Amino acid sequence: MSPWILYSLVRLGIFVGVFLLLNFSGITWWVGLIFATIISFTATYVFMANTRQAMADSLRHRRENRSELKDPDAEAEDRERP
Repeated sequence: MSPWILYSLVRLGIFVGVFLLLNFSGITWWVGLIFATIISFTATYVFMANTRQAMADSLRHRRENRSELKDPDAEAEDRERP
């Protein structure tokens, strides 16, 4: 499974789970939305470092493989920048 899909699904799952838990506990929906956003961000940042790194590696790999799609004029302009 793609690291992008895995990371997105886990983060969305944590968000929905926390939001539903807060919503059923009687907290106003918009306050629960804010707290669920903060908690899901924090949890994925702390506990999913490996998946986030795999996603970053995937992005770097995709950028490196785009060399055949580059514009020759853009490459010449990039070389002339100081």
